[in-house]
Amino acid sequence: MTPFLLYIARGGLYLGLFYAFYLLVMRRTTFFRLNRVLLLAGSYLCLLLPLIRLRSVSAASITSGLTIAGVGAESGELDLQATIPWKEVLLAIYLIGTLITLALFLISARKMCQTIRKGESTKCEGCRLVILEQDAPSFSWGRKVVMSRKDLHDNPAIFTHELMHVQCRHSRDLVLFMPLQILLWWNPLVWVTREELRLLHEYEADEGVIKQGIDASKYQLLLVRKAVGEHRFSLASGFQHAKLKNRITMMLKPASSGWIRWSYLALIPVLAAFMFACNPVRNSDDPTPDPEQELPDVQETRSAESSEQDAVPFQLIEKKPTFNGGDASDFSKWVNSQLHYPEQAKKDGAQGRVILQFTIGTDGEMRDIKVLRGVSEELDAEALRVISSSPKWEPGMRDGKAVPVTYTFPVVYQLR
Repeated sequence: MTPFLLYIARGGLYLGLFYAFYLLVMRRTTFFRLNRVLLLAGSYLCLLLPLIRLRSVSAASITSGLTIAGVGAESGELDLQATIPWKEVLLAIYLIGTLITLALFLISARKMCQTIRKGESTKCEGCRLVILEQDAPSFSWGRKVVMSRKDLHDNPAIFTHELMHVQCRHSRDLVLFMPLQILLWWNPLVWVTREELRLLHEYEADEGVIKQGIDASKYQLLLVRKAVGEHRFSLASGFQHAKLKNRITMMLKPASSGWIRWSYLALIPVLAAFMFACNPVRNSDDPTPDPEQELPDVQETRSAESSEQDAVPFQLIEKKPTFNGGDASDFSKWVNSQLHYPEQAKKDGAQGRVILQFTIGTDGEMRDIKVLRGVSEELDAEALRVISSSPKWEPGMRDGKAVPVTYTFPVVYQLR
């Protein structure tokens, strides 16, 4: 997985943890403004936390690069099996989804602007009131309140509700949340969190309406009458909202005690523990490979008979060794061009991954080539033969000096 996709995946995991905390602790309180700020800020924090790396790896631990070579056989003929570029495919799917999500937002914004331009605009109580002649659901955006002339005349509480959205700047929250939706469009939780944010907007607007002296029972009845209708624009705050029962329940709920705010601090150790779980600190005695490097499940140790006693792990070298002027993928292609599928192995149906380890010396020669994990005698021998015949590399460099570099290389045999 590419670093970017891995970062996005981790951001999704953090968002899931944060949303679980929100459901268990924050959602039941009446601190609407605080919850709204924390929900938005916490969601962005979930994108920042994956960038904080707590892992430390000492120079004594052995870590090697990973490349994959594959060979295949079909109908007795030897040829190379083209591997599917999964990283590129996943990245392409992600980018397509991102563009589609962005396009949907732009379409919604365009339709909303068209609706606003159709109405008659006038200043009213610190906002811009846009009156539509046709019957249409009311909504607010920025400092504009859009509603039908009939609703303005028959139901002034609707205007008060939309005015609360304007005064609380709820549309700004939706705009700030939009990049999260675009980046994490694949994660259902980001859409659920957006709906929770909109619900908090409705709670806060309803609370503002009640504080204006409007009778709560009549206002709740108006909500029920207006409940049936289409919410037209994803970027706007509207009077109609699907979770009507939640809104009415929250209006009847007594104010939460102030001390409950202190329970929000429990989120700090929860996130900290999750960070350490995802980023364990390793010392020189820890042989566990880093999962991000997709290393084979083998314990790599120095050869006691190695002539290169000071070999440096591939991942820790400043200037990595190069093969024929290219990177490790060029070596993988060369190995593919040299490998042959042993006839006996084909007859036995043997296939799998042979894990080899070798050291690239200061002169570029291969040394200490050994099999860390084998498949069969024939496949292991063929992999050793090819690796042993490798041309010279350009040695790795540290502090301007050539140094031996330890390298791990899987050779994948697959019948097709």
